[in-house]
Amino acid sequence: MSLTARLDRLPISRPHYALLLIGGLGYTFDGMDGAIVAFLMPSVRDVFGLEAAQLGLVGSAAPFGFLFGALLAGYLGDKIGRKKVMMWSLVLYAVASLVAALSWNFEVFLFMRIIAGMGAGAESAIIAPFLSEFVPKHRRGWFVGTLAGFFSFGFVAAALIGRFVVPASDDGWRWAQVLTFLPIVMLLWWRRSLPESPRYLASVGRHAEAEAVVASFEDRVRASTGNDLPAVDPNAPEEEAPVKFGFIKAVKFLWGRTMWRITATTWLIWFVITFSYYGFFTWIPTLLVDRGIDVTTSFTYSLYIYLAQIPGYFSAAYLNEKLDRKFTIALYLIGSAGAALWMSQANDPIMVTIAGIVLSFFLNGTYAGVYAYTPEVFPTWLRATGVGMSSSFGRIGSITAPIIIGTFAAQWGFVGVFGMTTTVLVIGVACTLLFAVRTAGRSLEDITNSGKGAITTTIDKEGSNA
Repeated sequence: MSLTARLDRLPISRPHYALLLIGGLGYTFDGMDGAIVAFLMPSVRDVFGLEAAQLGLVGSAAPFGFLFGALLAGYLGDKIGRKKVMMWSLVLYAVASLVAALSWNFEVFLFMRIIAGMGAGAESAIIAPFLSEFVPKHRRGWFVGTLAGFFSFGFVAAALIGRFVVPASDDGWRWAQVLTFLPIVMLLWWRRSLPESPRYLASVGRHAEAEAVVASFEDRVRASTGNDLPAVDPNAPEEEAPVKFGFIKAVKFLWGRTMWRITATTWLIWFVITFSYYGFFTWIPTLLVDRGIDVTTSFTYSLYIYLAQIPGYFSAAYLNEKLDRKFTIALYLIGSAGAALWMSQANDPIMVTIAGIVLSFFLNGTYAGVYAYTPEVFPTWLRATGVGMSSSFGRIGSITAPIIIGTFAAQWGFVGVFGMTTTVLVIGVACTLLFAVRTAGRSLEDITNSGKGAITTTIDKEGSNA
């Protein structure tokens, strides 16, 4: 009996929600790390006497580390397993955040921000593929979209820290980073009990371990619901045959004849949303100040903007199942483009803030679609690598956005910044509608093995042992 079919027929219950909480808390801290830099930048500029170019490096440091962390996590997730990568990425992030809080010069602070970004990038790239491999097909879009929604709690927490902790003392920027470190210890303790992904175990030939994980998960679901489990679909596809993983083989497959369009589309979507997202959220407090709003008030307005993330994520998570992931992504990209255009024309600080709230709602809703979609279109043997490389390519956008937007702000002002953002988002809409595939209601094995525009895991015989 197919292990994956047994997982797909399970009702969502307490064991799934436990995974959602533990994985979601990881995303909360990732979001906090990505957002906190916007509130540290004014203090760091004064403490270390930074020029504009150096301040741009601060904004790009964590995304730069994120790129390499996501790449490494993807490779290691398929090579040694999802769980180990999830644990060690948290350790790396926590230690680097603490050292950054204690940094005695700009160089140490910048380097630790890069290392913290590596840990957050690894964490971000591995959680979605890990949890998607436990979730039944009929709720996967909602589940992973909701998982991504935990990023919003991290951004809101960062905004609260930026509003109340950073301005409270000369060392507020240091205490802000300490506060991002402390909860990690508890999360590491919780994660010890997580099982390894049974789909990963089966993909590397460890069938006895995979069977034990699935059987244990079935027992927990049965105990939680108090009911017998639904029957297994006799027509469900079998799990993929074990494939010996190799990084070069994975890259060749991703850009091979059967897969290149899916890969290119996914990478471009990631770039568009990440460029727009980090460009906006890294610079919004500074841009608000430039519009005549004092620093404290700009942080308050930023909190309102960050709060809009929460309904953005969770509304998109709901639509993931109703509209399909590709249409959710396209819809929220269209909303983002409209909000960016509105923001480029706004002059009154209140209207700028309202436009920012709408932009925040739609940008983050897009991520709920992207995080659900990406793990679905890659086969199990390279799923983590596929997600990691897609996320890494997106991080090129997050690295370049603060620098490019800083340049545009200096030369073309507020209008130029958000006019450019609108153009980038429109390109993403066209790409998604034309080339993304439909995934709602289909098993992971069905998506990667059959159907219109789907992916085959057939590998050339000469490369099967690469």
